[in-house]
Amino acid sequence: MRALDAVAQSLKLGSLHPTAVLNTLIAAENEGGLGAVRQLERQLTRSTDALNAREHPHRGLAQIWLGATRAYLVAQAELKRAV
Repeated sequence: MRALDAVAQSLKLGSLHPTAVLNTLIAAENEGGLGAVRQLERQLTRSTDALNAREHPHRGLAQIWLGATRAYLVAQAELKRAV
């Protein structure tokens, strides 16, 4: 999954840009639907827990990715309800 590669790259670099996060989430949905975004959320949850346990210096970025992914899923669900 290319989305995981984008997450890993941003954690490695220690930075991320909001546009890159949104583009990554949109690309994940385009590739595999909302199921792919949900799968990314599950992976981010496990990864964030592991990074917190190891006190990784960029664990805050992982938390940002997770929060953004959850917000994206909520927004998409609200859009579907509105239609």
